[in-house]
Amino acid sequence: MIQRKVIYILWRREMIKYFRARSRMAGAIGMPAFMLIFQGMGFRRVEFPGLPESIGYFQYLVPGIIGMTLLFTAAYAGMSVIMDKQFGFLKEVMVTPASRVSIVLGMISGSATTSLIQALIIMMMSVLLGFRLPFLPAVLSSFMIMVLISMIFINIGLILSSVLKDFHGFSTVINFIAFPLFLLSGALFPVSNLPASIRILSYFDPLTYGVDALRGVLIGHCEFSIVLDVCILLTLSVLMICTSSYFFRRAETI
Repeated sequence: MIQRKVIYILWRREMIKYFRARSRMAGAIGMPAFMLIFQGMGFRRVEFPGLPESIGYFQYLVPGIIGMTLLFTAAYAGMSVIMDKQFGFLKEVMVTPASRVSIVLGMISGSATTSLIQALIIMMMSVLLGFRLPFLPAVLSSFMIMVLISMIFINIGLILSSVLKDFHGFSTVINFIAFPLFLLSGALFPVSNLPASIRILSYFDPLTYGVDALRGVLIGHCEFSIVLDVCILLTLSVLMICTSSYFFRRAETI
């Protein structure tokens, strides 16, 4: 059973933690902002194969950097769970009558909100640097896509945090997973430019479809169908929520 009060309490706790830790906010947008400014502006006039003539590299790059922000901010949500484990908060939550699905949804909602805030900051920075936003309906559609992207990678982080016991192990594993996902996603260059053997791997990367969907609604260019992208993201989101709930129940019995 889904308990809305439990979800709200855990969401509110995450918001308080986020806004109190200003260094966390600055650190999370540091690398995306660096790439947006230096790579985006540096390659602004370079013509990349696979890009339509009407779309410059900076326009093409911005949705990819937004996807990068969502990936790393969301995936590191598991770090907060490990902290809660070590300080005993998670154990206190687990002994309450709250359903495990509600606990997972509360964690997801808080982390998804922080990921979305970070992505919106990057989007506003890109506008100041010359990115042309589409009409409001397309921008609102991009928010929904961002939520789906966040949910997938937040749950991957939660699954890992339910298995791993310490910060160092989590950081090593999440970096090993996140960086290849980012590089294979087409965030920096078209997937069609990759060698065929590597391109196949990109089709198994959830971020590939997230970045492609963002490009479809924000700049009107995508390599796949937006409907296909959204269906894959939605399916993976539901699957990841179910999987992370299972791992939380399993971790409790170990």
